[in-house]
Formats: sequence, C-alpha cells, structure tokens
Amino acid sequence: MRENRLRHIWTSGGTAVNGWLAIPNGFAAETMAHQGWDSLTIDMQHGVVDYQQMVGMLQAISTTDTVPVVRVPWLEPGILMKALDAGAYGIICPMVNTREDAQKLVAWTHYAPRGVRSFGPVRALLYGGADYPQKANDTIVTFAMIETAQALDNLDDILSVEGLDAIYIGPSDLSLSLGCTPTLDDVDPKAAQAIEHIIARARHHGVVAGIHNAGTDSAIRRQAMGYQFITVSSDARLIAAGAQQIMAKMRSGQVPKAAGGSY
Repeated sequence: MRENRLRHIWTSGGTAVNGWLAIPNGFAAETMAHQGWDSLTIDMQHGVVDYQQMVGMLQAISTTDTVPVVRVPWLEPGILMKALDAGAYGIICPMVNTREDAQKLVAWTHYAPRGVRSFGPVRALLYGGADYPQKANDTIVTFAMIETAQALDNLDDILSVEGLDAIYIGPSDLSLSLGCTPTLDDVDPKAAQAIEHIIARARHHGVVAGIHNAGTDSAIRRQAMGYQFITVSSDARLIAAGAQQIMAKMRSGQVPKAAGGSY
C-alpha cells in the first residue's frame, strides 16, 4: 500500500505543513499540490466543495506525493466512509466533543475488527494499492477537531480513545466557544491558554496535534509549541493576497528606475 507520508513525518519527529483547499476545482488543487505541501486538506465543511468536486481534487493531488486529506462536514458515517473510499488518506472531523464522539469517529473510519467501516474502497484501491483492505487501518490518519469548551472539558477522555491518531484545533470556533473573539492567529488570552493546554495534554497521551493558522508567524510559533500538523492559509486566501499585492503596487503609480538610475 502507498505510504502515508504524514505518519513518516511524525514518527521521525517532524512537522507536516498542510495547505487548505476551499476552491472547488481540480486544476487549482493540482497547482497547489505541485508547490511542495506535505499535505492538502479539501474542506467540505466550510468551503464550497461538493462530493464530486472533491473526487476530482483528490485525483489532481495524486499527481504528486502530497498527502490528500478531507475535512468532512460533520460526524456522520456516510460522508466519512465515502471520503475514504474516494482515496482520502486523512480525515478531519469537526465538533468532536465527547469520548463517545471520538469512539464513533474511530469506528466509522476503520474496518472490522477495529471498527465498522463498510467495505467498498472504489477509488482508494487505485490510489492506495491492491493491499489497501489489509493495510488501510494502519495507514489512514483520523483527526478529531477540538474546538469547543465541551471538548476541552472532555479532552483527556477524547485523547485516550484507542485508534484516534490526531486532533486538530480550529482556533476561531474554540475562541467563540470560550467567549472570545473568533480569529485564527492573534487569539485572546483565554483561547491562547486553551491552545497551550491542548498541546500539553496531546503530547502526554502521545496523540499528534494540528492547528489552523492564517499566517506563517503564528504557524512557526505553534510548531515550536509542539504542533506537528500546521495549516497555513488556503488557496482562496493566497489568491486574494497575491492579487492585493499586485494591485497595491499598480495603484501606487510608482515607475521602477531603470539600470543606471535613469528612466
């Protein structure tokens, strides 16, 4: 079966740099995948990506060694299994708030006897290889999103669920739940304390922790804290930022000087 490079990076003590895909287009996904990201996450929760578009984006990512990850809309067995059958090598599930939620997530993403995932890996066989059915349980990575006050209260119970590979922090939802301003990077002190607490408990339990960031400064700080799955920006944000830089330069009306200081 094709190796999941996320597991290799984590086992060696490294950090995976993850890109985020909100644009429902195969060429956009392919372009992002060729830029050297360790993984790319297709966002089916808050992006404008539907299932069929997701499949095309997974196919585009598979032209590279970038690991394909999908954030599903919710903790629901149907979409979890269909995303895996389409070839996702990682699943990020939002709003996992209790131990029972985490147990369901693990069960629905693993074949028996470790879970209850239904068999039918359609495209996953093409991407992963003929031995996918035998090795999928040990290859696929399952992330539970920790993004509420309730999840914080149940954090150790969630982290102790066998088969849960990783957790993923949504700083904006976490901030909202704690009564703070929703933002990704410069979070309020209460949310910042929660982010520090989460990584400490995750490391105690031996569970990989990931987190969403808008910019590189925040991403580097959180990597130094111990987060090993670092999302930086998204395809849509990167397009907007690049366009803004060009337009700001053009609107300034400044003409660059030619060589020798003359125009």
